[in-house]
Amino acid sequence: MDWPIWTCRAGHRREAIIPGNEVSGVVAAVGFGTAGFAVGDEVFGLTDQLRDGAAAEYVAVEARKPQSLDHFHAAAVPRAGLTAWQALFEHGKLEKGQTVVIHGAGGAVGSVAAQLAHWAGAEVIGTGREHSRKLATELGVDRYLALDNGERLEDVAGQADLVVDTVGGEVLTGSSVLLRPGGILVTIKAASEFPTDRDDIAKIVFVQLPNRDQLAELARLIDEGGLRPQVGAVYPLAEAAAAFTTKAAGGVPGRMILQP
Repeated sequence: MDWPIWTCRAGHRREAIIPGNEVSGVVAAVGFGTAGFAVGDEVFGLTDQLRDGAAAEYVAVEARKPQSLDHFHAAAVPRAGLTAWQALFEHGKLEKGQTVVIHGAGGAVGSVAAQLAHWAGAEVIGTGREHSRKLATELGVDRYLALDNGERLEDVAGQADLVVDTVGGEVLTGSSVLLRPGGILVTIKAASEFPTDRDDIAKIVFVQLPNRDQLAELARLIDEGGLRPQVGAVYPLAEAAAAFTTKAAGGVPGRMILQP
């Protein structure tokens, strides 16, 4: 809601937008030429940001839902999962045996990134608030820094091959100290907040993209027990405005789910 795209793919202005990009549901109909899906299949996915979103009764998607999850938990996967996957493996080039620092390791994206990095065989250092320590540790963080409790980024200076930032601000600005020479700093926040004190590290800002193959891999990991999505609260679709307002006020962990 704080990053609206007010045009369609053709560039035409839209005065009203249906929000939401993540969805999980049952196929009600298939389009002409559709292959691999049938009415009644359970699917999940991430919608195109340049068209109306998932806070609706019907939406077009194309990926099979993890069999082990109900729709509430499956709906919490696409955006956080794809963002974490692409940050770690597409942009961060994370490999087994490397060390990654994940800022916001108790949040929706950070908690998925921590689990994926652990699954990939990396050493995982997480940062965040003290109240997220227990969850982050359960999800695979090897060392946790509570930045609101006196612990500092400098405590792990020079130890990381990769930093994944979901926080921005002073945390992002101060992250260069964490990286070894040749390391990579990846953020989903503003490039204007990148640290400017080093030219021996790579700096990448990105927006996640829909990817059917990556969603299928995330579904496989979930069904195998290697990934646990975090659900915040469930609201009926008729109370969507209240759900967005509550989430925007902060303090609700995990993804907010709308139920038709």
